[in-house]
Order: sequence, then structure tokens, then C-alpha cells
Amino acid sequence: MNRVLFAAFVLTGTLSAQPLDPAKLLQPPTDSWPTYNGDYSGRRYSPLKQINQSNVNTLNLAWTRRFTAGGGRGGGGAVQIKATPLAVNGILYFAAPDNAWAVDARSGRELWHFEWPTTGGLHIGNRGFGMYGDWLYFETPDCYLISLDAKTGKMRWNHRIADVKQEYFCGPAPMVIKNHIITGVGGDSLDLPGYLESRDPETGALQWRWNTTPRPGEPGSETWPSRQSMEHGGGMTWHAGTYDPELNLYYLGTGNPNPVYAPQSRLGNNLYTCSIVALNPDTGKIAWYYQVSPHDSHDWDNVETPVLIDGQFNRQPRKMLAQAARNGYFVLLDRTNGKNLLTAPFVEGLNWAKGLDAEGRPIPNPDMEAKPDGTLVSPTEGGAANWFAPSFSPATGLFYTHASESYGLDWKTDTSKTPEGYGGRNQAIWAQNLLQAIDYKTGKIVWSHRYPNQGGNRSGLLTTAGGLLFGGDPTSNVFAMDPANGKILWHAGLHTSVSNGPITFELDVRQYLVVGAGDMLYTFTLPQ
Repeated sequence: MNRVLFAAFVLTGTLSAQPLDPAKLLQPPTDSWPTYNGDYSGRRYSPLKQINQSNVNTLNLAWTRRFTAGGGRGGGGAVQIKATPLAVNGILYFAAPDNAWAVDARSGRELWHFEWPTTGGLHIGNRGFGMYGDWLYFETPDCYLISLDAKTGKMRWNHRIADVKQEYFCGPAPMVIKNHIITGVGGDSLDLPGYLESRDPETGALQWRWNTTPRPGEPGSETWPSRQSMEHGGGMTWHAGTYDPELNLYYLGTGNPNPVYAPQSRLGNNLYTCSIVALNPDTGKIAWYYQVSPHDSHDWDNVETPVLIDGQFNRQPRKMLAQAARNGYFVLLDRTNGKNLLTAPFVEGLNWAKGLDAEGRPIPNPDMEAKPDGTLVSPTEGGAANWFAPSFSPATGLFYTHASESYGLDWKTDTSKTPEGYGGRNQAIWAQNLLQAIDYKTGKIVWSHRYPNQGGNRSGLLTTAGGLLFGGDPTSNVFAMDPANGKILWHAGLHTSVSNGPITFELDVRQYLVVGAGDMLYTFTLPQ
């Protein structure tokens, strides 16, 4: 192909979206990034190695672009890009509350912009799109699931998935598994029940719904004292999960129980909150669960990505699942049945648990619950880890997560027998952000990078076959480290801190790195 024809081919590709090949969802990400974590495993590991340790210090900025929200009922202005863009056939698709864009991955040129006329909801962030063929799906703060035509950005349909008047608000990236669009919900202010839904990709019709808290007589109901406590028990489904196509199981972390800091009306373990659950995506039926934080009373949503690892454990091949939980413990499970393989703290200073039970679950210390005069607890409400995406490199065998060692005061403000809402609050006192590299086989910290300032932003992470670990630091740098030892190999200053997780893909025989920082996308590549 001569240069003129090649240029014409490239230009055509930027103007017309092409459907997503569903096989891409089952493969490690190379020429695309077709789902929130790149593939179903949640590893955020790319086999690309054009950018590697020998040349990463020559990375150049290919393009950058600032994005502004429309001026509808939600008001115009700057956005914060917490979404992971999808990269499909040379086009980047990403969302922010009430807004969505398609841009040319080669130049950053805007192809279309969609604006939703919001009716309310908390606009704290949007995690991005799911994609099925040439249809896109994202959630709005007022809890509508929107389907767009990827070619034009025109809305195909919308369906309400929760009632904003009850103070639900929504923003997870939908998960596409076969012919299921799986959506989650959020809500903090009132004592609401959490749930997960599956919708038909063509019509949006409801296929199934799974409640995170059981109803009387159902398995798990014995861990709640009453119908009322179950029906108002929380357990929000804040974040996209992971999927094993061989087992046909969808793995999801669930949110904290309600009331939050005043748990006296919900004695018991409060299943299935603060748990990792395995669901059949065709039916929504639960296959197994593992509760990481029994009877949580500290607002530690357990929604960090459950990462799928295939490897050796105790010299035996295992299909495993790993999570750096918000409560400060790293857990490794057999993902075929949910059995615990190990539990270990991944930060120092944890004081809320008395130890581990026979199943590797932390045993909450009642003395560490919130009190009217305050209780010093580690970690704080923000957790030892949070929603920022971890990464796992099969090349090093290490699990990487941004983390925080922290202390805060928990106050109980509602001492009644039937508290509502938060029933208290947390005030952070001290925090130290760090990046932890964990040996999944032992739970031990192999290396740790402590950032020079105490608090600040934590970004998602990405590892590659080029021997690189990408992320963002609290002082507005995007960086590349050696994943074996944490040595910094490259960094670039941005206008603000990285606000999503980096992605990488190959396009026109060139590897690109894309990060979001506040209202801007930055795209890097090697010099030609």
C-alpha cells in the first residue's frame, strides 16, 4: 500500500466507527482496549513491548485535548475524567457525568459529543463505557442506562435502572458478557438496598436482577436481624467486575452495609455486603461468596477489582482471584469455589481487627467501632485501597496496587436503637500514599514506593510486557517504573494528577499510552 492510499485508509478509519469484535474481549489487549480493565481478567496487563525499558525515556506527547461538559440542565464546564477510555478500531470512547465523547485516537479530534439532560444525582464521577458490536452503554448520575450508536453518538434508548428520588446515583462502567449488559448502582445518603442488573443489549429489557442483601428465608438472611435491616442494608455495586469464560462466572465486589457508623440495628455479618461474589451471568444466581469484611462499620466498600490469576500456588496449578481490599488486607481465593488461600495485610498500622478466623476473614474488634467521643482507627474511611485499578504482571508474578497508610477518628452521632443514614462520620488525621508490589503466592510486600508527600491522589495502574509499570503520582506526574523493583524510569508532568487508569494499545504499528488527568486526555508514543 503506497503512502497516499495508506493516509486515505487512516483518514477513513477515523471518520467511521467499526463494530467491536467480541473475540477481543477474550484476548489480552493489543490493538484495542475494549472493556474497562482491557480484558475480562482485571489484570490491566498488556503484551505490547514496543515501548520498553530501553526507550521509555524517549516517550513524546502525541496529542492532548481538554474536554468541556455541555450546558444542559446539569450545567456546562470542566469535567473530571475518571473513566477508562475504550480504544476500538482507532477511536477512543469515554464518558463523564451526563456526557460522552468519541475522539480520533491518532489526533484527539472530536468525532462526536453526547449530552444527557440530567434530572439530578450526585455527579462525583463516571467509570466509562461498555461496548457490544457498534453499540455503547453508560450510566448517568440520575441512574439511566443509555445506549448510543458508536458511529454517530445518537441515543438508541434509555432505561431507568434506579430511582434518583431515593438518592441512588450511578456511574459504574457496564460490563458486557455475551448478550448481557451488567449494570451496578450506588447510593450513600439513605439506607437503600444494593443490587445488580443485566439488560438486553438490543432493547434494554431487564434480564435478571440480583439483590446484594437477601430477603427473609433466603440464604444469608440469618446474618441480618430483621427484614427491615435487610431491605435497607446497602451493599452497593459501585464498580465493574471480572469474568472467567471457562467457568462462566462473573466476579464482583460489593459495597458496605448501612447504617454505616451506627451498626447496632444490624447485628450479624450482614451478607452479602463487603464481599466478593461469583454469579452466573446468564441467570444472576450466586455460585459462591467470600466476605472480606464481616459486619463492616467503617464504610469500607469492598469494590476493588477482583483480579483473576492463573498460576502456581503451593506448587499446584490454580485458578485464583486476588484483591487488595479497602480494609487493608490482601486476599487470595480459589475462584472455582471461593475458598481462601491466604490473607495478609498490605499496609502497616491496621488496628480494627483482632486477627483472622479459620477462613482467613478478619475478626472485627468491637472496641474499634465508632463512639460518641471518637475512636482512632486505621485505615480511614478512604481505605487502604480504593476504586483505583490495580494491575497484575504474569512476567513478575506481582500484584500492584496504590495504597494508603492512614489514621482517622470515627464518631458515632446516632446512638438510637434504629439509626438511619451514616449515623456518624470519619475525620482523617494522617495519611501516607504508597505503591505496593505484592507477591500473590505469599502476600508479602516485595517492594514499596512511598510518595514524598503524605496525602493526595491515587491513580489506576498498568503493566506491560515491555517491563513497565505505568501510573500517576500525587504530584501530577505520569510515570513508568521497573515492575521488578520500583525504580522510576520515566515521568512527565501534567496539569493535574492522573484521575483514571492508564491504557495502552497499538495503532498503525505504533504503541500509544493514554491517561486522563482532570479534564484532559494525554496521549504519548515513541518518536518516529
